[in-house]
Amino acid sequence: MRLFSITTFAALLISTMLPTATAIGQGLELNPAPDGASAYFITPAHGETVTGPVTVRFGLDGMGVAPAGVNQASTGHHHLLIDLPDDEMPALDRPLPATDRVVHFGGGQTQVTLDLEPGEHTLQLLLGDHRHVPHAPPVLSERISIRVEAAEESGADEPGD
Repeated sequence: MRLFSITTFAALLISTMLPTATAIGQGLELNPAPDGASAYFITPAHGETVTGPVTVRFGLDGMGVAPAGVNQASTGHHHLLIDLPDDEMPALDRPLPATDRVVHFGGGQTQVTLDLEPGEHTLQLLLGDHRHVPHAPPVLSERISIRVEAAEESGADEPGD
């Protein structure tokens, strides 16, 4: 009977510790960002009115760009946050989700052409490491606002058509 009690106690102790050990084991170590590292937009500029489609060029100071999967110190790849309000900002301590508003550039791309609907839009850059996890501290650009106007159709009413 004593063996049963010790075995039962050990099983209970282990079963109560497993969720904690699993949670601790799932924590991700965040890669450090160098002091002064920053992401920014080359184009468009904050407040700019642009005609669609919109070419967005990404800038990065103090770090290098490397594709997802390449684990090299002081590097990462861009993620573009489109029309993402503060209350929907993804967690900064785990891999970023891939959605239509959190766009991954895991190939190391530094620009994209977007087909945004006419109207007001916000854009923000967030650098992720080889696992799509933001650095510590996060390398997050200022959020910019742009206004997109529809491209004018040309040639439809020109004489001689």
